[in-house]
Amino acid sequence: MRIPMIAGNWKMNTTVSEAIELVNEMRQELDQIDNVDKVICPPFVSLAAIKEVIEGSSIKLGAQNIYFEEKGAYTGEISPLMLADLCEFVIIGHSERRQHFNETGEIVDKKVKAALKVGLKPILCIGERLEENEAGRTEEVLTEQLNSSSDRIYYFSGLVLAYEPIWAIGTGRAATGEQANETIGFIRQYISQQHGEKVAHNVRILYGGSVTADNIAEFINQPEIDGALVGGASLKASEFLSIVKQTSEI
Repeated sequence: MRIPMIAGNWKMNTTVSEAIELVNEMRQELDQIDNVDKVICPPFVSLAAIKEVIEGSSIKLGAQNIYFEEKGAYTGEISPLMLADLCEFVIIGHSERRQHFNETGEIVDKKVKAALKVGLKPILCIGERLEENEAGRTEEVLTEQLNSSSDRIYYFSGLVLAYEPIWAIGTGRAATGEQANETIGFIRQYISQQHGEKVAHNVRILYGGSVTADNIAEFINQPEIDGALVGGASLKASEFLSIVKQTSEI
């Protein structure tokens, strides 16, 4: 049985003091829910502080990005070695990174390998643009993103996948539960065909894209969806708590 996961991607929001305040608002209630993996992904500057705040709790910590080299003359980048002692998860390949920072499939692939090498667990994001969706190219695009490395097989036991249709991220236009379930079912079937049924069955696949407390039930009640990568709603304690609680009740 795959354990559901709710991960909050705070993106470029919250100062360190605001991040601490937000976690303190949620910590006690989140810690009482033990049948859902709860992951918080604040900005880099808050990771060390949040690690102290959640010490001894069941809340897990994740970073929002990583660089694929362990050290060197890469001004402004954060290496996997810098993160390994701070957090357990790291978001890789988010559409905002692909779109605004020109991250290619090759770069994403290098980042996943670099994270796994030091024991970090990637949350690998994949998804199609609106024009690709409307042109009926969703499966083609996802296949290309999943297959950007010939040795992708060893990934799937160590990562979480997040299907995030780009047209639904931050737009308020979420996919329906049935749409998301159908697409995630395709992803799982593709992994099964390429790497075996056991690998496909065990990998957790989340939905992301305008997830809120009002629509989370529509997604988590679908058989192929194992939770959510939550954006804006994760910045509101009451919203994020409600999302996690509803997930725990499925």
